[in-house]
Amino acid sequence: MQKVKSLETWLIIIAVGYLALVLLIPAVAVFYEAFYLGIQPFWEALQQREFIEAVKLTLIIALISVPLNTIFGLCASWVIARNEFKGKAFLMSLIDLPFSISPVVAGLMIVLLYGRNGWFNPLLEYFDVKILFALPGMVIATIFVTFPFVAREVTPVLQEVGTEQEEAARTLGASDWQIFWRVTLPSIRWGLLYGVLLCNARAMGEFGAVAVVSGSIIGKTATLPIFVELAYKNYQTQTAFSAAVVLGFLAALTLIFKEILERKTKIKEV
Repeated sequence: MQKVKSLETWLIIIAVGYLALVLLIPAVAVFYEAFYLGIQPFWEALQQREFIEAVKLTLIIALISVPLNTIFGLCASWVIARNEFKGKAFLMSLIDLPFSISPVVAGLMIVLLYGRNGWFNPLLEYFDVKILFALPGMVIATIFVTFPFVAREVTPVLQEVGTEQEEAARTLGASDWQIFWRVTLPSIRWGLLYGVLLCNARAMGEFGAVAVVSGSIIGKTATLPIFVELAYKNYQTQTAFSAAVVLGFLAALTLIFKEILERKTKIKEV
């Protein structure tokens, strides 16, 4: 019995030490570098035009990509959960594809399609549309890396809820839209919000794919994660760590909302 307790103690020590080395100490270092000169340099760094532009661009990309992926996720979840058809497993594998592909590779795929020598370049030149090194390319890259989240969270919830309530509403004369808004959506709302939350967190924190297609022009095509890297490379250490603290704050908010949604889901299940 004593040996078992001793083993448990050592396992706890190893786990805590590992988490400290990987997560806690780096996080503390970031906050220390951001605030060790005082609060005034931190606020001055956040008032720079380049930082404000990076925040604006990050929010714009999230505001475009998250709603589109929400609509896609709802449609894909409905098709998967409510239908049996050939190729269903293949469709689910396609939805999971961004989880297995490196974001940098995803960015290179977009370059292959929309670049100067890309497959769609003649069509883009004909209509005078710019994709790469502009907002459209960054949005496409973000949509690609984030589109599995909503579908993957909503599909199991739809499968668990079943179709009894929807069939009852249809029997009472409700239209498809009425069934969706008044029956289906309320029953999946926590799973949907959880998926949207994860999608938004990834959209605002994405670096690899966006860096490949954006050109990383500070003040123009640099999102907040890219801004952190560029500021650090330009020896603007205070600015880089201050921006990193903002990203960390957003991550903390995501974890808080995630915990709230998980508790709401558990309460609903009980």
